Amino acid sequence: MPSLDGAVVLVTGANGGIGTHFVHEALSRGAAKVYATARTPRAWDDERIIPLTLDVTDPASITAAATAAADVTVLVNNAGATPPSASLLDVTEVDIRANMETNFFGPVLLARAFAPILTAKQGSILINVHSVASWYAFGGAYSASKAALWSATNSLRIELAPKGVHVTGVHMGYVDTGMAAHADGPKMLPTQLVTTVYDAVEAGEYEVLADELTQGVKAALSGPVEALYPDLRGTNA
Repeated sequence: MPSLDGAVVLVTGANGGIGTHFVHEALSRGAAKVYATARTPRAWDDERIIPLTLDVTDPASITAAATAAADVTVLVNNAGATPPSASLLDVTEVDIRANMETNFFGPVLLARAFAPILTAKQGSILINVHSVASWYAFGGAYSASKAALWSATNSLRIELAPKGVHVTGVHMGYVDTGMAAHADGPKMLPTQLVTTVYDAVEAGEYEVLADELTQGVKAALSGPVEALYPDLRGTNA
């Protein structure tokens, strides 16, 4: 089974609420080292945590990170961004492209850059953080980017499994971080999400449905689209 014990982990978006917990929880499970990456890395009070500059929208920065962290055995693609509006029609083209750069191209290009590193070591792991928005289009460009990443994760899983890399995709609703401060309704604590993710990874699971909302939405995908989006019934009568 995949394990965090003795692992060398790289976490993108490590300065955020979820990223910080990915860093600390990896160490609590026995990771030997964690590269905590961000555009502007912060100081960490632990010699096992290595701050590393990484802009996931910059191919040169991705290449530099892969060179600096050539001992990685676990890659956690956690960094994400939301556009200024949930409407695909109201945001600018620049907003849409920027969202795709962070949420889709960034993690995919990171996976490509680190693939030779991960496949060179037994028991390596790739974790891609999606969202319930992968399956439920409430977020405009955000939902589109997460759906694209979900599809890419499935492709990466198929390609990397024969090479010994375990790929886990993570889906969840709102998490109690600054990114979801505007949202109403139930929110998971970051520590709950990260514990659930690492438990699933170490159990050899390929997909994490972290809450009841996400489980319900995925189950609804097998039904008619108007069941998932009941407001459609009243718009085209």
